[in-house]
Amino acid sequence: MPGGGGAEPDLSLKQRVIQRQRPSSVRPLDRRPAACSGFTMAENGDKEQAQDLDTKICQQVEYYFGDHNLPRDKFLKEQITLDDGWVPLQTMIKFNRLSKLTTDFPKILEALKKSKTGLLQIDEENNKIRRCPDKPLPEVTDEYKNAIKTRSVYIKGFEPETSLDDIKEWLEGKGPIENIQMRRTLQKTFKGSIFIVFETDEAAKKFLENRDLKFKESEMIILSKDEYFAKKNEERKNKQSEAKAKTKQEKADAQKQAEEAEMKALEEQTGWLLKFSGELDNMTSREDVHAIFQSHGEIKWIDFSRGAKEGIILFKSNAKEALEKAKAANNDNLQLKGKDVNWVLLEGDVEKAALKKLMEAQQESLSKWKGKGRP
Repeated sequence: MPGGGGAEPDLSLKQRVIQRQRPSSVRPLDRRPAACSGFTMAENGDKEQAQDLDTKICQQVEYYFGDHNLPRDKFLKEQITLDDGWVPLQTMIKFNRLSKLTTDFPKILEALKKSKTGLLQIDEENNKIRRCPDKPLPEVTDEYKNAIKTRSVYIKGFEPETSLDDIKEWLEGKGPIENIQMRRTLQKTFKGSIFIVFETDEAAKKFLENRDLKFKESEMIILSKDEYFAKKNEERKNKQSEAKAKTKQEKADAQKQAEEAEMKALEEQTGWLLKFSGELDNMTSREDVHAIFQSHGEIKWIDFSRGAKEGIILFKSNAKEALEKAKAANNDNLQLKGKDVNWVLLEGDVEKAALKKLMEAQQESLSKWKGKGRP
């Protein structure tokens, strides 16, 4: 992975060899022409291969100490606290990608001495390296994060088995790149998408101008980071809306099933309906009906409106038994607000038709109540 793109070294900076009795002497990196910059290749033949290896070594080590990796690398952050920022080369070759390139100390040092970034220092004994104290990590402010965001691009469409080297090769010639982040699942599986950070806003803008790119035969999805987050926010809103709609539908389905089950249970019962009619007082209410039966039978529902001349009572058990008890308690003269009432126990098809009508009225009433919502 490419290292953090550092600035050109301050050639006016005076670096001197510290006496051997002082801790960790420092050797400045050589200022020879660099093989360690971007994805450039050198000459043909053995020299080309050697310079290519130097480039990869340099990129990899500078990536470890770069602005993007170092703040997130718990192990390396711990190591730099142990010896004034110095990390032994013996420790560095334990890093997988560097060890795959080489474990030879002289080769690593040779590559680093060709760097133009001035990011790293080598100690006098050639045993340790560190990030140059004159190049501290940037402060992570809102301004810094916004600057990174404007240089960032999201790319999706890679195959799961794609390697970082495959991606680096594909990106060659597409602009100077500071960092590549392969997005992975919690199980470390590659998601097939990456974030790349270009060295400049202009490079990112130029890359985004040509989005008709393919990796092998796959069409790529290419977005700026702002476009990526806008897309994700829209997807999140859609998922939330879909989840709410699904929950609402599931509740409605459950309610319907419960009502159907209740209706079926009621249909299997008989003798639960009692019809009443007569010249009722216009102020007669359902509460009046409840009052005369409250000690004689439990009522489930009353289909009656104030001012009506008839209604139906649905008991939770036998209506005949409730009626007989209420009459007995009122000397066989069961009235509503002083008005005579004709009480009829419904049976057979009449009962079934009335029950169906009653359940529909009950459902309509419940639906209206739900539609009003709660305050």
